[in-house]
Amino acid sequence: MSEAAADQVNVLGGALTVCSTEPLTGFYRDGYTTSGPDDFGSHTVCAMVTAEFLEHQRAIGNDLSTPLPQYGFPGLVPGDQWAVCAGRWLQSHQAGISAPVVLAATNALALDIVPMADLQSCAADAPDDPSALVD
Repeated sequence: MSEAAADQVNVLGGALTVCSTEPLTGFYRDGYTTSGPDDFGSHTVCAMVTAEFLEHQRAIGNDLSTPLPQYGFPGLVPGDQWAVCAGRWLQSHQAGISAPVVLAATNALALDIVPMADLQSCAADAPDDPSALVD
């Protein structure tokens, strides 16, 4: 765990878990949704991107699909997990296009922008007890 990630908590009040190392995500490219004063976009929501989400992001000026090798950005494909800007995730959510969210990897700082109820409604985390998924 990066030093910055160790100092921050997730929206559930626990330690941040890794969002993605393949592709390597995070404002600081540490795999986490860590944030700091220089992260003006608040890259704090760990989203599992979908084709619809990626297309909507492109339509609102946030192209997450096109590779930018000069910045070490591979371009995202559906199924990738990525530390997205909280405000951009919320824009899509309010438009009815929600990417699933990994709550354990979503920084509590996202709550400054996104209501917890919105994040919970899109939660993709597996429960601690998988037997809860079986009737």
